[in-house]
Amino acid sequence: MAVRRGRAAAALRHALLGLASCALVPLGAMAADAGTPIPVKVMIVNMFSLEAAPWLAQLHAETSVPVPGLPGGDPAVRCTPAGVCQMTIGMGHANAAASMTAVLFSPLFDLRKTYFLIAGIAGIDPQRGTLGSAAWARYAVDLGLAHEIDAREMPRGWQDGYFGVGTDSPEDMPKFEYRTEVFQLDERLLQRALALSQAVTLADTEDMRAYRRHYRDPAARRPPSVIQCDTLTGDTWWAGRLLGEHARRWTRLLTHGAGNYCTSQEEDNATLAVLARAAGAALVDPKRVAVLRTGSDFDRPYPHQTAFESLRAQRKLGAFHAAADNLVRAGMPLVEDISLHWDRWESGVPALR
Repeated sequence: MAVRRGRAAAALRHALLGLASCALVPLGAMAADAGTPIPVKVMIVNMFSLEAAPWLAQLHAETSVPVPGLPGGDPAVRCTPAGVCQMTIGMGHANAAASMTAVLFSPLFDLRKTYFLIAGIAGIDPQRGTLGSAAWARYAVDLGLAHEIDAREMPRGWQDGYFGVGTDSPEDMPKFEYRTEVFQLDERLLQRALALSQAVTLADTEDMRAYRRHYRDPAARRPPSVIQCDTLTGDTWWAGRLLGEHARRWTRLLTHGAGNYCTSQEEDNATLAVLARAAGAALVDPKRVAVLRTGSDFDRPYPHQTAFESLRAQRKLGAFHAAADNLVRAGMPLVEDISLHWDRWESGVPALR
């Protein structure tokens, strides 16, 4: 077991985001020359139109750059004169990877000193947060890269039918042969994002307040706030207490006990994998990547509610729109600080004061 864990730790370090950087010039000077890449200070990455709309309403982007390979519904990157841009990559692993590849390897942009803010809504663990909560991630863990045995056929004594590829039990650490199982975000940027957003007021609604009162967890019953906990990626929109317990265990296992699962989404490991490859080509600085997810729905039911009833009931709440609004409320302080104080951020994440 010690040898296996040593190899897994080395593989984990190999998968973590690295470093690359170079200089930029002001956006205005580049936008006029169609043959020169547009330098970007901040790139906001949303998955679909609900998440993108509040950002575009706040940014008032004046430049629209069509990019071959972006989704047909929104095939352009939109930028402000201050060097802040927004892109919509589509939902799910495949769309995220294809869209990020199209932009990161495009000659249209200079992204070597760009800060990337991946901002999307997510399911949330009621033990960690509530509807509308804004969670900055330290780890992004892929839930789907695993063996699965139907729970009706799993070995006696197992809690669920999931276990690492190439292993013999749910307690064994996989070897990380895919190289996308776990990404760790830059700690310094994470702490800056937390500090800048900690005091913001997040959107809440009466429907959300009424719904969260059904839960017993203190974190679920409190108003939405900015928190730090980790995110889990998987294309299957799962729900329920038992799968939620698996999500907690899986996150702890793959991060050697350091990660705390709280949000579930479909894209982030795919997005981060493309950023890692672009970093290998010296196109981006992966120490400049932050992941923000806001709770649009609880990942499991409240007491005496079934998992299916939970899914159906939460579709009718206004939490999806409030969560999208809270992406801007929690994420904009970081975006503004970078763009307004570029002299401090250009050479890297400034230290906390």
